[in-house]
Amino acid sequence: MLVVKILLVLCHCSLNHFNFSQLLDLSCVSHMPYLVILDASHNEISDFFGFEPLKNLKEVDFSHNHMTKMKDLSAFSSLAKLNLDRILTEEYISGLEQCCGLTHLSLAHNKISRISSLDRLHITYLSLRGNKLERIEGLENLKSLQVLDLSLNQINSLCGLENLHLLGLINMEKNMSSTCIKSSEDERRTSTDLFFCISCDWTQEQPDYRLSIVFLLQHLTVLDQEKVTAEEKVSSINKYDPPLDVVAARDHMMHLVYEMMQPHVLYDSTLPSADSPYPMLVLTGPQCCGKRELAHRLCQEFCEYFAYGICHTTRGPYFGEENGTDYHFVTEEDFQNMIHMGKFIQTVQYGGHSYGLTRDAIEDVAKEGLACCVHMELEGVLSLKNSYFEPRYILLIPTQVEQYIGHLSSRGFYTPAQIDIAVSRIELYANTNRGRPGFFDNIIPCGTKSKPFVSQCFTMVWNYLFDINMNPNNTNTHIHTYSHRVNLHQMIYILMNMYTYT
Repeated sequence: MLVVKILLVLCHCSLNHFNFSQLLDLSCVSHMPYLVILDASHNEISDFFGFEPLKNLKEVDFSHNHMTKMKDLSAFSSLAKLNLDRILTEEYISGLEQCCGLTHLSLAHNKISRISSLDRLHITYLSLRGNKLERIEGLENLKSLQVLDLSLNQINSLCGLENLHLLGLINMEKNMSSTCIKSSEDERRTSTDLFFCISCDWTQEQPDYRLSIVFLLQHLTVLDQEKVTAEEKVSSINKYDPPLDVVAARDHMMHLVYEMMQPHVLYDSTLPSADSPYPMLVLTGPQCCGKRELAHRLCQEFCEYFAYGICHTTRGPYFGEENGTDYHFVTEEDFQNMIHMGKFIQTVQYGGHSYGLTRDAIEDVAKEGLACCVHMELEGVLSLKNSYFEPRYILLIPTQVEQYIGHLSSRGFYTPAQIDIAVSRIELYANTNRGRPGFFDNIIPCGTKSKPFVSQCFTMVWNYLFDINMNPNNTNTHIHTYSHRVNLHQMIYILMNMYTYT
């Protein structure tokens, strides 16, 4: 046993290194009131903080000792840095609840299986490397945490780190499993709508490992001791929560590639013209805003100008819908086969189902010398804008949210969760309109019979069809000139009685 009584004369020391000294206790430290830094690592000490509290003590290294049980350290009010690597046999953390000044805590290579008692601390560095953790808990309130080492554990979930916005470095090397991300039912969602699950065969060698963690913790700068690049951050967002434009661009590229793999066919009736493109009218808006009904009504009342472009979908028909009239209802297998055959111009995923507009649907209308009228979600609009078609786009947007919710509920087709998703998309359409001036050719508030609804509908249809036909310099032959047959008063009457909720 090493005699340490001589240390009592060092009462004014602020720094002492007792490492590798074969010490069994540190009772002598009680007589060093000015001690600031204590290194007692690599000894045989069994008593956890076995000395009187020192008000100036800020840094303590007890790593590689034989301590079995932690105790309350509330009396050590100045303690800021604590190293307890390879000393503990307890499976949980205790005694640190009142160490409000603690910012640096290392508990590597112990037997800890549960994290607790750290909620009130302002820790910026935390090492839990080489423990027995299977999940992350007790870290949700460590808002100051910047560096976290969870390597060499058995982590099976990363839930609990999502709100640590200052976390810049994390080490997840050599865990038992890793994160994969699945989307919620709605394809368009915010990051809070994502949930994370664990694949038992998940390893760091999998290509999605880094991207999934970078997406979850977007403030990271270093992951597994490798710098997180800007390209990785962009790729992670594009993979797990891509912007609408990225989704649309991918959709367009996919259909373009599949189309080019098929025997090439020129469609003369929809071939782009130097004078004017093939005329199309696209109605878009949130679910059940009346776009399908309005499209049918336009095509019925102005059958000399419009015909309905029938889309394909994998969902089943709602009450009153007819196959071949409202949609072509197909199986998911048939839908995928059509994609691979290059049939579609655009497709979208919505509500767990696929929707798509085929080139043949437009061509069948164009062969009759008519303008094609279709309806689709915003994702479809973005994809269609990447093609050579140049439709006029009309946005139908509910202005009375409560009335809109009542309309959805009264139909009896939708769950409360689906209704919430539909309502949330009102803001998506509104933000798109505000953020992209000119994106829509016209915006019509639906669910009302007000004068703006009537005048805007009428103006849009008139300018799009009749002004074109009455222009003597126009050489567009895609649509027959029927302007002289139009009964203006009859048209206004029809527009005034178009679809509303009530």
